[in-house]
This record gives sequence, C-alpha cells and structure tokens, in this order.
Amino acid sequence: MVKLAYVQLAGCCGCLVSLADTYERLLEILDAVDLVYCQTLMDEREVPSCDVCIVEGAVCLNHEHMVEEVKEIERKADTIVALGACAATGNFMRHSRGNQRGRPTHEAFVPVTEVLDVDYAVPGCPPSPETIETFLVLLLEGKEELLKPFAELAKKTSYCGCDLMEEIINKSMCMGCGTCAANCPARAIEMIDGRPVLNKDRCIKCGACIVSCPRFLWIGDEPIIKAFDVGKVEEGGE
Repeated sequence: MVKLAYVQLAGCCGCLVSLADTYERLLEILDAVDLVYCQTLMDEREVPSCDVCIVEGAVCLNHEHMVEEVKEIERKADTIVALGACAATGNFMRHSRGNQRGRPTHEAFVPVTEVLDVDYAVPGCPPSPETIETFLVLLLEGKEELLKPFAELAKKTSYCGCDLMEEIINKSMCMGCGTCAANCPARAIEMIDGRPVLNKDRCIKCGACIVSCPRFLWIGDEPIIKAFDVGKVEEGGE
C-alpha cells in the first residue's frame, strides 16, 4: 500500500477542502493508501518516510520550522507533488511582504517548486476536485504516460495572467473559447468581443488561466503537448 503524507505550508487549506469535495471518491482513494501524515487530521510532529508527499502552500523562508520541514520532505519522500498554485507557482503568497497580523516578520514566500525537486505539479487556486481526483487516480495506478503533463508543469515555477497575454493573446493563438476567464478564481479576466482582457490589479498570479488554455499545450521551447506524443507519424506513414 502506498504511504501518503499530506503537508500544509503557508496557505489557506483551500486545496485540502477541494480534495475533500471529491466526496465518495475520496473514501476510495483513502482506502487505497496508508495516510501517514496530515496536520489537519493527525497528531504527528514529524513527516515520516513515505512513498508520496503532497505539499500544499508556499514556503516561508523566514519560518525556521517550515524550512526544516521542507528539508525533511526532501529526505523522506520518494515522490513529491506540489498541489495548488501556492505550492506550484507561488500564487499571491509570492508577493507577501510581511507586516501581516500574527506573523509580521514573515515576508519571503516562494513555491515549493523553487526549493525542492518536485515530481508533479497540480496548479489551480484551488485545483478543482475533478482535477485532484484524476491526478491521484493516475498516480496511484502508476500511469506515468498520462502523468507527464503534470511532470512538465513542475518544471515551471511561475505563471500568471501576464503570461496568458504574452504567450497566447499577443501571438494570435487565442481561439476565443473563454476557458481562461471561466477558470480564473479572481475574475481577473473578462471576455470582450470574443477575446480575454486581463485586469492586472485583480490577478493573483495563480496561473489557472494559462494552464487551462487549450493552446497552452503548444507554447514554450519544450511544448507540453510532446508529453502526449501526439501527432507522431513515422516517415512514409499515413
């Protein structure tokens, strides 16, 4: 049975709530794993050795215990998953500058992908229950080919609405489907005349817009579409 640890760092626990929203499917997933660590559900002080460690939230570099916990994850986990935008891209936590109530000295936050060698990333603020469920089922069933897009996402440590504008809109790749606007949790994107318009002041830098864009699979030096081996035709074939 897969030993699973769930670690919560600097964040709002929204990803855990989204995971819980899978309802009956969650019970099936929990039956298939040995949950060895979860601060919300268990009274364990240290992350034990585990096969898979799901990390939610950004890393506060001013928090000594959190930094030590991250080092512990690196030593004890075989597979590391960055769940949610805070862990995958930094989200709005990256732009925190301290002076917040309770922890005014905590002023430096980075995504887990910047400090650990993360195997998979599942962006979103939070990721939808369906996305989390699909990912976990693929992971537990060991379907590595179908997990490749999540592995590619782990290589990119920042995404935001500006990337959507630069990589999709400004390159005339937008097909006007409105998926980016529908997936933006901050409603920072509005469809006007069939094209997305970004309100930069509302953007929380989660990357949900560009990751959900159908055209996103084709951008970059190493397009994520390659992970699917789509369109490969042998020379001389049909």
